[in-house]
Amino acid sequence: MLRPDAQSTESALPPTVTATVVTVGTFDGMHRGHRDVVQRLVDRATAAGLPSLLVTFDPHPLEVVNPAAAPPLLTVREEKIELLAETGLDYVAVLPFTRRLADYSAEEFVELVLRKRFRMRELLIGYDHGFGRSRAGDVGVLRSLGKRDGFEVEVVEAVEAPDGHSISSTAIRRSVAGGDLDKAADSLGRLYSVGGRVTRGDQRGRKLGFPTVNLAPPVRKLLPPEGVYAARVQTPRGTFGAMVNLGPRPTFGDSSVGIEAYLFDTDVDLYDAHVRLEFLTRLRDTRKFPDAAALVEQIKRDETAARSALTVLSVAGNVRTAQNATGTRRPRSVTSISSSQ
Repeated sequence: MLRPDAQSTESALPPTVTATVVTVGTFDGMHRGHRDVVQRLVDRATAAGLPSLLVTFDPHPLEVVNPAAAPPLLTVREEKIELLAETGLDYVAVLPFTRRLADYSAEEFVELVLRKRFRMRELLIGYDHGFGRSRAGDVGVLRSLGKRDGFEVEVVEAVEAPDGHSISSTAIRRSVAGGDLDKAADSLGRLYSVGGRVTRGDQRGRKLGFPTVNLAPPVRKLLPPEGVYAARVQTPRGTFGAMVNLGPRPTFGDSSVGIEAYLFDTDVDLYDAHVRLEFLTRLRDTRKFPDAAALVEQIKRDETAARSALTVLSVAGNVRTAQNATGTRRPRSVTSISSSQ
């Protein structure tokens, strides 16, 4: 991974790349609206015979300019890169969002970052996009700069959700936080998920007869409400149905928030593997049981309910079967260009 200085105008692109078609944004969630932008970018780049390049930021810009207003993330950095790898993009540039970068005017950002550093010839942006200091680089400003400096600007209109509202990361966050996973999935075009490495647990589930894989919640990741869920888990060893406990383990006096998944019909060892856990439906609240035996009886009922929910998901023609095809598709290659201070 190439790591030029964050404010350098020296490009990390290969010297053979002399011009690019670019889009810019946070792309938190990589929802259906984002995917529309990316697909149009890839199509336009292909037609022009140029590489496609997506420029995004880490951390989220609000964590720098207004930390109190910074939202929890639908996709942390690693998840976003993984989802972008499932598109036809040629390059992804992850820029550290610093106070200095936040102070760039729109003109400076276009000239120093997009044109000089990333050799932009054409720019694709969402209808509500703005960058540069105070987000002053709106569509009108960018078109004026393009006319002056000789680059083309295409604006991509909003994609609407089934309820007629424009799809947005903000609306999806509300759905996830409120537990409306069906609505979130409709806007995302896939099940809401959390990815991470499998860690060692305390083996309590194994002792109860339900061995689990354990994930530590990623920092700043938005999680759905605590509870027990039916889920699907993508792993290097295949895809498995599962039931998941998200939250504390009150029966055993453990108040820490964790993610434990019991994978159905397998005893595969996934320690230290990277997995993606996709939330299907919430089955019940997390609650304290009088003893381990009572908990085991409830877990058996949860397993039946989770298997039933997963059967509905797999029915041919089910809308979310098509939406979640990305979970088993082999990712396409993306060269990630990162920058450091």
